[in-house]
Amino acid sequence: MPIWLQTTLLLVLSNVFMTFAWYGHLKNLSDDPWYVAALIAWGIAFFEYAVQVPANRIGHTALTLGQLKILQEIITLSVFVPFAVFYMNETPDLDYLWAGLCMVGAAYFIFR
Repeated sequence: MPIWLQTTLLLVLSNVFMTFAWYGHLKNLSDDPWYVAALIAWGIAFFEYAVQVPANRIGHTALTLGQLKILQEIITLSVFVPFAVFYMNETPDLDYLWAGLCMVGAAYFIFR
């Protein structure tokens, strides 16, 4: 499997954990004290880091640090938008489109 694909798949998995750690408590634990949400989020974040660290180590063998960062941001937005729409029941607006287009520009410049 190509390094860029291994890296991308691991970063997608990492971002799923990250998104739930950062934002899932807003839906599921809104009635609990903040420290309960923080402890649960830290537990989820452990798995995020357990995947993200190898992803970056593998990726850095073929990608620059800047490329890794932009790839991470593109994946973050790609995971966050469906999470916001389908899990958090947010209504997307054109700002998501504009943010995505900015990412396209960032990807162009960092990967050219």
